[in-house]
Formats: sequence, C-alpha cells, structure tokens
Amino acid sequence: MPQMDEESSSSEREQRAPAYHPQYGVTSFDSAAVFVFKSLFYPVTAVALLALCLRIGGRSFTGTHFLIAVLTFAGVAEFLGDSRMNSAFSTLQEFGWLLSMMIRWVGIGSGVYLVLHLSGLKVALTDKVLLVWFVLTPVVLWSGTIAMRRALKYVGRERIQRRSAVIVGVTEEGLLLSEMIHQQPLLGMNLLGFFEDREAARLPQRQYSLLGSVEDAPAFVSQRGVNVVYITLPMSRHPRILRLLRALHDTIASVYFVPAISALNYIQARVDVVHGLPMIAVCESPLFGVLSLTKRASDLLMSGLILLLLLPLMVAVAIGVKLTSKGPVIFKQRRYGLDGREITVYKFRSMTVTEDGHNTYTQVTRSDSRVTPLGAFLRRTSIDELPQFFNVLAGSMSVVGPRPHAISVNEHYRRLIPSYMFRHKVKPGITGWAQVNGFRGGDDLHGMTKRIEFDLEYLENWSLWLDVRIIVRTCLLIMGDRSAY
Repeated sequence: MPQMDEESSSSEREQRAPAYHPQYGVTSFDSAAVFVFKSLFYPVTAVALLALCLRIGGRSFTGTHFLIAVLTFAGVAEFLGDSRMNSAFSTLQEFGWLLSMMIRWVGIGSGVYLVLHLSGLKVALTDKVLLVWFVLTPVVLWSGTIAMRRALKYVGRERIQRRSAVIVGVTEEGLLLSEMIHQQPLLGMNLLGFFEDREAARLPQRQYSLLGSVEDAPAFVSQRGVNVVYITLPMSRHPRILRLLRALHDTIASVYFVPAISALNYIQARVDVVHGLPMIAVCESPLFGVLSLTKRASDLLMSGLILLLLLPLMVAVAIGVKLTSKGPVIFKQRRYGLDGREITVYKFRSMTVTEDGHNTYTQVTRSDSRVTPLGAFLRRTSIDELPQFFNVLAGSMSVVGPRPHAISVNEHYRRLIPSYMFRHKVKPGITGWAQVNGFRGGDDLHGMTKRIEFDLEYLENWSLWLDVRIIVRTCLLIMGDRSAY
C-alpha cells in the first residue's frame, strides 16, 4: 500500500493537476430524495415563505404576488444555486456563506422589482408583508439548509442504500475521485479500492487500497456484487481495455470512464453531444446558450445606465482634454477581441503621443513624460476608460472580462506565455479579475504571466455573481488606489 506524508502529496497534486474547485450541485449519483432537496430546496422554500407571509398578512397569492413568486423561483434557482447539503463547514465558513447569500438575495430582489416596475406593476417598497418576507428569506434558507443537512445525514445513515464501487487505474483522476467520494457521504458510495497493473514504484505515493491487477477486476466485481466501476485509464481500443469492458459486460455493475484531462490546461471543461456523438470540451468559452444572452443583457443594462449617469462628466472631460493639450479627444487603439478578432478600443486621450499599438507599443511608466497633467488624473481615477462603455454598447467589449492588450503586446507575449491566447475565448472587459487582484498594469514577463493566470482563472470559474464581485471590488479599488499611473 503506497503512502506518503500529506504535505508532499498535496504539493505533488498542485504541480500535476489544475486546482480543484469543489462544487455542491446535484449529480446523477445522488439518491432521488437528495437530488430533489438539493435542486429545489432554495426556490421552493423562498416561494413557500412568500405564500405563508401573504396568508398571514391577509393577501391573495394572485396577480402581482404570483408574478413575484415566479420571478423569485427563477432568480433563486439561477443565482443561489443548489443548496450545500453534502459537506460540513466551519462556523466562519457558514457565516461567510450567509453573507454571500444575503448579497445575492438583494440582487435577486432588485431584479424582481425592476421587472415589475418596467411591466407597469406597482409594488410599494414599504409594503410590510413583502419586507418581512424579504428579510426572513435568506435567514430561513441558511438555517433550513443546516438543519436539512443534518437530517439528511441521519436519514442517509439509516435509510439510504449504500452502493459499492471500485476504481480501475491509480491515476490522478482516480485519486481525486476517491477523495470526492469520501468527502460526499450523501452519495451513499462505499469505495472498496483500486485495480492497477503498474508496479508500486511507478504509482503515485499516496494512501489507497490496492485490490489487484486490472485483469482481476471483473472477477472481483462479479463475486462481490460491486455496483459501480470507474475506469480512469485512457479511453482507447487497447486490447487490455477491450478485454476489461467485455468482461465487465457480464456483471451487473454500472461502468463509467473518467477522462484523463488533469494534465491539460483546460478552460470550462464540459461534456457535450453533437448528433449523438459525445465529446469533451477542454478549451471553451464559459458563455454559451442562455448564459451568453444573460451576459449581454447585463452589459447593455449596466453600460447604458453608466453612460446616462456620467454623460455630463464625460462632456466635461472631453472639453478639458481639448483645451489642455493638442490632439484628438478620443484615443483609438487596435486590440484583440473575442476569438482574436481585431477591435478598436476608445479612451480619453491622456498622453501627448498616441500609438495605435499595431506594430509597436510602449507601456506607460511612472512619471512618464508623455502623460499630460490632466491625463495623469484621468489615468489615476480610471476616468480615461469611460468611453469604453460605448465599446460595450456596440458589442465589441464587456464590462467584465480580460483586459484587451495592444496587438503588438499580444504578438510578443503569446510566444512567451503558455495558453496566452485562451483569454480571447470571451470578450475583453473594462475591468477584470487580474486587475482587482493587483495586476492592473506593468509590462514585464512576471507581471504579464500573473495577469494571464488570473484571466484564465476567470474563464474557468465564470458566473454572473463573479462579475458582480469584480465590479464591486473595482469601485473600491478606484476609490482607494493611489499607485495607479
């Protein structure tokens, strides 16, 4: 039984595979009861609480109130996600989760109110019944999930029929799968061990139970009545794999292949089917289908609102730029956009010299003589970026996304930084994950490498909620950052 100290094991995993981000969503391996609770607990509870508050307040569950219920159900299902019932968390994590839920709930409520207002339906913000419901809902969802988690664990120990499983292949994927099974007790899965042909000296030095060689697996599965077999070896027509599959067909076990993709630098990996042909995306945009429409709608709403509110300021800045230095008010620069297509990005001119960035681009440095006195203020406060909201309206940029680089910068660093061009799988943004994590500027290899790492992390973990977090952190950064130039 190979084994290794926990610190070495963790370090080795970080070097070999991408970081694992635990998910608490539903899975087909959940029992029917757990599946239903995890999928519907949040939206159903929120709507049921609304109905209860209306009944106590002597209101009917019709008309505007019914529309509120429908919008709430959809909003909670989309933005609160599936209830976290599988794992236990520390007290600090639990309260952090409550705070996150309350912020998302405010966003959902604001969206519901906006839809009602645009529909011409009147809802008073001082309505006591709705206010009580709005305040109670996140607390009820939070406390209810904790209680339900404990109840399901108790029921799971007593009622959920456990299934036995084995893993064929002591690989990074197999070991990670083993950890996930042990961390998710509500799956009701009892992992018996691994089957592997390689010698112990060639296997990962972790702690696991080795049951035999790959050829021993079918007999073991048949004799022990194993329910699930996970194969973490490469999917191929190798004779060993074909013999294993033929032998497993003579058992009652469900068989799953776990693709070996941990060695790849994948972005938004997911399974898809085209006319019945299964495929696995290892480098794909996180924005597809309704998610793309949601992102575009949020961009249009936010950019339109910002331009409407800040139009007087932009007019004043334009006049100031024109009066204080020679040259155009708007600085135009060609950069790479979605899928590497060239776009023209607009900014208020803050320098005496303007380069379009196609063949050459000199990064601005601290105390750069090319920056005008007004331009220094515009750059420090990021006011020079405001015209890019017109880019967002036109559809060439997004409010949040990887910052676009000048074409000459792209052509230079794409040869030096692996996966550099992956960042162009989404529209470039006015602000991004790298910027709010301290990589706002700079033109050295280390800084650019870190910026690309954060850009790829954004693509791997994109959600509308992450965009909101980035926007809030950007506002705080602009107000408190005195190092920008």
